[in-house]
Amino acid sequence: MESLVPNMEKEENYKVPNLEKGIAVMEYLAGYPEGQTLQEIKGTLVISQTTAYRILNTLVRLEYLAYEETTKRYKLTRKLLTLGFRALNEHNMLEIVLPRLRELRDKVQETACFGVLGKEKGVFIEQAQGHHTFRFVLTPGKTLELHCSAPGKAMMAFLPDVIRNRYLSVMTFPRYNERTITDRESYLRELEKVRRTGYALDNEEEMSGVICVGAPIFNYKGYPCGAIWISGPKDRLTTEVVVNSAHRIKEVTHAISCELGYSRTSTI
Repeated sequence: MESLVPNMEKEENYKVPNLEKGIAVMEYLAGYPEGQTLQEIKGTLVISQTTAYRILNTLVRLEYLAYEETTKRYKLTRKLLTLGFRALNEHNMLEIVLPRLRELRDKVQETACFGVLGKEKGVFIEQAQGHHTFRFVLTPGKTLELHCSAPGKAMMAFLPDVIRNRYLSVMTFPRYNERTITDRESYLRELEKVRRTGYALDNEEEMSGVICVGAPIFNYKGYPCGAIWISGPKDRLTTEVVVNSAHRIKEVTHAISCELGYSRTSTI
C-alpha cells in the first residue's frame, strides 16, 4: 500500500496531536447535523477546554465549521463537502480507469474499453488494445448505441428512472440484424436482467460475429458514471469465457467505483 510518509508510520516525532484532534472534531460533528456545544465536544473527545476552544475557533475562522450564537453549537459547513467533491472530481476518472483497464486486458487478452453516457448516446473514451493478432480498435469520441451495446445497457440499467426515461424518449432502436432489440418493452426487460446479473451483453446485436461484455462504474452518489467492457469475436468469447470475463469486469468496475467514493449504501 502506498505511503505518503515512507518509513515514518511509527515515528512519534512526526505526529501533530492538535491536527489529529481537529480531524477528530470534524469526524465527530459529521454525526451531528444539528451541531454540538463546546462542552459536549470536549467531553466526548476528552480534550481540554482550552484546546477544544482553540481548535473550534480555528475551524470556524477557516470556514470548516459554523457557530450558532443562539444555541452555542458548532456544526460542519459545506466547505468540507466541497473539498471532498474536488478530490472525487470525475475529470480525473481516466487516471483511475486506465491502469485497471490494462490489468483487465492482460487478464482476458481481449480489447478492454471505457466509455460514458453522452447527451443521447454513449461515448467511447479510451481502450487497452487486446493481445490477439485480430483485435478491435475504436476511435475516441465514437458514439455508442444504448439499446444494443454492452456499455449502453450497463449504464442505462442503473440510471434513476427520470434520467433513463429521458434517454428512452429519444431512442429510435435502429435494427442492425435479427438479434437487435427494437422495442422499448423488450429493452426494459433486458435492463432488468442486467440489474440482476450486474453485467450487460451485446450478443452480436450490432455486429454479427462480435460479442461484448460490460459492467457499470458508479460514482460516490451511486450514479453510473461510466462503463468498462471487452469486445471479441464469438469464437473466442464462448459462454464460459463470457461468464468468467463478466466476473473479472465486475471486479474491476467495483474497484474503480470504490476509488470514486462509491459504497453499497450510496444513493442518487
